[in-house]
Amino acid sequence: MIGKLRGVVDSFGDDFVILDVAGVGYVVNCSSRTLQHLPRAGEPAMLAIETQVREDSIRLFGFSQGAERDWFRLLQSVQGVGAKVALAILSILPPDELANAIAMQDKATVSRASGVGPKLAARIVAELKDKAPAFASVDPAAARLAREEATSAPSSVRDAISALCNLGYGRPQAVAAVAASAKALGEDADASALIRRGLKELAG
Repeated sequence: MIGKLRGVVDSFGDDFVILDVAGVGYVVNCSSRTLQHLPRAGEPAMLAIETQVREDSIRLFGFSQGAERDWFRLLQSVQGVGAKVALAILSILPPDELANAIAMQDKATVSRASGVGPKLAARIVAELKDKAPAFASVDPAAARLAREEATSAPSSVRDAISALCNLGYGRPQAVAAVAASAKALGEDADASALIRRGLKELAG
């Protein structure tokens, strides 16, 4: 298995780069984000590689950083997500933003990727919700509240999040603001108090 390639950029395709390593040209599929960050033809480059072996082919996928390769693997553990969809997601979301979106159960952000409809986005955030917080930079309390919102969160919390969303704030921002408010005011705070405090959090 190939885990890394270091060579000279030979040429680019729509979704791949040919990397010349000691005279051998390797075709490496990449996300558009990775392709954009590669140097020009004739210049040296290094890519972390994921090798996929099939009965009729061997494909190489290249990444500018190990974290991107980790997410490429993780995304494909979800039913319905193959290499093409995983690359599409990584084309619009770098690893840290993807981790934050999943931790905050932000289906809308994930569904922006080509080939990812609402149902698949919902499956991705649901199945990876317990793994994403380890990579995310969001407040653990906000990530926990995002996971609990649909089922076990108090009605006051759900109402407060809904109210902030209705005021035009994105769900991740609303969840983070209500989580901070609940931490400050206590679990028994009513929806109106959470909304008032949440608006202050968003304004600050």
